[in-house]
Amino acid sequence: MTAIHTRPATYTARQEAESRPVDYVWAITRISIGWVFLWAFLDKAFGLGFATPAAKAWINGGSPTTGFLKGTGENALGGLFSSLAGQAWVDWLFMAGLLGIGLALTLGIGTRVAAATGGLLLMLMWAAELPLANNPFMDDHVIHTIVLVGLALANAGDTLGLGKYVRRPYLK
Repeated sequence: MTAIHTRPATYTARQEAESRPVDYVWAITRISIGWVFLWAFLDKAFGLGFATPAAKAWINGGSPTTGFLKGTGENALGGLFSSLAGQAWVDWLFMAGLLGIGLALTLGIGTRVAAATGGLLLMLMWAAELPLANNPFMDDHVIHTIVLVGLALANAGDTLGLGKYVRRPYLK
Protein backbone atom coordinates (compact mmCIF):
# COMPACT_ATOMS: atom_id res chain seq x y z
CA MET A 1 0.00 0.00 0.00
CA THR A 2 1.36 3.42 -0.87
CA ALA A 3 1.22 6.38 1.42
CA ILE A 4 -0.60 9.52 0.31
CA HIS A 5 1.58 12.59 0.57
CA THR A 6 0.05 16.04 0.83
CA ARG A 7 3.37 17.82 0.32
CA PRO A 8 5.72 17.66 -2.66
CA ALA A 9 8.63 15.23 -2.32
CA THR A 10 11.05 18.15 -2.27
CA TYR A 11 9.31 19.84 0.68
CA THR A 12 11.62 20.15 3.69
CA ALA A 13 11.21 20.93 7.37
CA ARG A 14 13.16 24.15 6.73
CA GLN A 15 10.44 25.33 4.33
CA GLU A 16 7.78 24.53 6.91
CA ALA A 17 9.53 26.54 9.64
CA GLU A 18 9.42 30.27 10.09
CA SER A 19 12.10 32.37 8.45
CA ARG A 20 15.38 32.53 10.33
CA PRO A 21 17.32 35.77 10.92
CA VAL A 22 19.82 34.80 8.20
CA ASP A 23 16.92 34.60 5.72
CA TYR A 24 16.22 38.28 6.38
CA VAL A 25 19.88 39.15 5.82
CA TRP A 26 19.76 37.38 2.44
CA ALA A 27 16.44 39.07 1.61
CA ILE A 28 17.75 42.56 2.41
CA THR A 29 20.89 41.79 0.40
CA ARG A 30 18.71 40.62 -2.52
CA ILE A 31 16.59 43.76 -2.43
CA SER A 32 19.69 45.97 -2.13
CA ILE A 33 21.44 44.43 -5.12
CA GLY A 34 18.15 44.51 -7.02
CA TRP A 35 17.98 48.23 -6.35
CA VAL A 36 21.55 48.68 -7.67
CA PHE A 37 20.45 47.15 -11.00
CA LEU A 38 17.14 49.04 -11.04
CA TRP A 39 18.80 52.34 -10.22
CA ALA A 40 21.35 51.87 -13.00
CA PHE A 41 18.44 51.31 -15.40
CA LEU A 42 16.49 54.35 -14.19
CA ASP A 43 19.48 56.69 -14.20
CA LYS A 44 20.64 55.62 -17.66
CA ALA A 45 17.12 55.64 -19.10
CA PHE A 46 16.01 59.00 -17.73
CA GLY A 47 19.26 60.82 -16.94
CA LEU A 48 18.50 61.50 -13.30
CA GLY A 49 21.80 63.31 -12.90
CA PHE A 50 23.78 60.83 -10.83
CA ALA A 51 25.94 58.80 -13.25
CA THR A 52 24.02 59.99 -16.32
CA PRO A 53 23.19 63.63 -17.04
CA ALA A 54 19.76 64.31 -18.57
CA ALA A 55 21.29 65.24 -21.95
CA LYS A 56 22.82 61.73 -22.24
CA ALA A 57 19.71 59.82 -21.10
CA TRP A 58 18.54 56.93 -23.22
CA ILE A 59 15.15 58.62 -23.77
CA ASN A 60 17.01 61.67 -25.09
CA GLY A 61 18.95 59.64 -27.66
CA GLY A 62 21.96 58.79 -25.51
CA SER A 63 23.58 55.38 -25.48
CA PRO A 64 23.71 53.63 -22.10
CA THR A 65 26.73 51.53 -23.16
CA THR A 66 28.92 54.07 -24.94
CA GLY A 67 30.51 55.77 -21.94
CA PHE A 68 31.65 52.59 -20.23
CA LEU A 69 32.56 50.52 -23.28
CA LYS A 70 34.40 53.30 -25.14
CA GLY A 71 36.56 53.73 -22.05
CA THR A 72 37.79 50.14 -22.30
CA GLY A 73 39.74 50.64 -25.53
CA GLU A 74 43.17 50.44 -23.84
CA ASN A 75 42.28 47.38 -21.76
CA ALA A 76 43.17 43.77 -22.54
CA LEU A 77 39.83 43.03 -24.23
CA GLY A 78 39.18 46.63 -25.15
CA GLY A 79 39.01 46.04 -28.88
CA LEU A 80 36.12 43.63 -28.46
CA PHE A 81 34.18 45.69 -25.94
CA SER A 82 34.75 49.12 -27.46
CA SER A 83 33.47 47.80 -30.80
CA LEU A 84 30.13 47.05 -29.08
CA ALA A 85 29.75 50.56 -27.68
CA GLY A 86 26.67 52.42 -28.86
CA GLN A 87 25.20 49.64 -30.97
CA ALA A 88 21.41 49.65 -30.61
CA TRP A 89 21.13 45.90 -29.97
CA VAL A 90 23.76 46.13 -27.21
CA ASP A 91 21.98 49.10 -25.62
CA TRP A 92 18.64 47.25 -25.69
CA LEU A 93 20.07 44.02 -24.26
CA PHE A 94 21.94 45.92 -21.56
CA MET A 95 18.93 47.98 -20.51
CA ALA A 96 16.56 45.00 -20.63
CA GLY A 97 19.06 43.10 -18.48
CA LEU A 98 19.32 45.88 -15.91
CA LEU A 99 15.54 46.22 -15.69
CA GLY A 100 14.78 42.50 -15.64
CA ILE A 101 17.47 41.60 -13.13
CA GLY A 102 16.58 44.57 -10.94
CA LEU A 103 12.86 43.79 -10.88
CA ALA A 104 13.38 40.07 -10.34
CA LEU A 105 15.73 40.58 -7.42
CA THR A 106 13.71 43.36 -5.83
CA LEU A 107 10.46 41.40 -6.05
CA GLY A 108 12.06 38.06 -5.18
CA ILE A 109 10.84 36.29 -8.32
CA GLY A 110 13.06 34.39 -10.69
CA THR A 111 15.94 34.84 -8.27
CA ARG A 112 17.97 32.01 -9.78
CA VAL A 113 17.60 33.31 -13.33
CA ALA A 114 18.35 36.85 -12.13
CA ALA A 115 21.43 35.60 -10.27
CA ALA A 116 22.74 33.79 -13.36
CA THR A 117 22.09 36.65 -15.78
CA GLY A 118 23.22 39.29 -13.29
CA GLY A 119 26.43 37.35 -12.67
CA LEU A 120 27.03 37.07 -16.42
CA LEU A 121 26.49 40.81 -16.91
CA LEU A 122 28.79 41.65 -14.01
CA MET A 123 31.52 39.29 -15.20
CA LEU A 124 31.38 40.80 -18.69
CA MET A 125 31.82 44.25 -17.14
CA TRP A 126 34.71 42.87 -15.07
CA ALA A 127 36.34 41.43 -18.20
CA ALA A 128 35.97 44.77 -19.98
CA GLU A 129 38.04 46.43 -17.24
CA LEU A 130 40.95 43.96 -17.31
CA PRO A 131 43.65 44.49 -16.20
CA LEU A 132 42.24 45.95 -13.01
CA ALA A 133 43.88 49.05 -11.61
CA ASN A 134 43.80 48.18 -7.91
CA ASN A 135 43.88 44.38 -7.64
CA PRO A 136 45.11 41.53 -9.85
CA PHE A 137 41.63 39.97 -10.20
CA MET A 138 39.19 40.88 -7.40
CA ASP A 139 36.77 43.80 -7.59
CA ASP A 140 33.15 44.62 -6.79
CA HIS A 141 31.88 42.86 -9.94
CA VAL A 142 33.30 39.54 -8.74
CA ILE A 143 32.05 40.06 -5.18
CA HIS A 144 28.53 40.93 -6.38
CA THR A 145 28.56 37.81 -8.58
CA ILE A 146 29.50 35.63 -5.59
CA VAL A 147 26.70 37.22 -3.56
CA LEU A 148 24.23 36.56 -6.41
CA VAL A 149 25.17 32.87 -6.28
CA GLY A 150 24.52 32.91 -2.54
CA LEU A 151 21.12 34.53 -3.09
CA ALA A 152 20.16 31.81 -5.54
CA LEU A 153 21.34 28.98 -3.28
CA ALA A 154 19.58 30.46 -0.23
CA ASN A 155 16.22 30.83 -2.03
CA ALA A 156 16.44 34.47 -1.00
CA GLY A 157 13.28 35.35 -2.92
CA ASP A 158 11.13 33.50 -0.38
CA THR A 159 11.67 35.93 2.50
CA LEU A 160 10.32 39.45 1.94
CA GLY A 161 9.64 38.46 -1.65
CA LEU A 162 7.24 36.65 -3.92
CA GLY A 163 9.51 33.67 -4.65
CA LYS A 164 7.64 31.11 -2.58
CA TYR A 165 4.40 32.02 -4.33
CA VAL A 166 5.58 31.74 -7.92
CA ARG A 167 8.32 29.09 -7.86
CA ARG A 168 7.45 25.95 -9.74
CA PRO A 169 7.88 22.60 -7.92
CA TYR A 170 10.57 21.47 -10.38
CA LEU A 171 12.75 24.46 -9.44
CA LYS A 172 12.92 23.65 -5.72
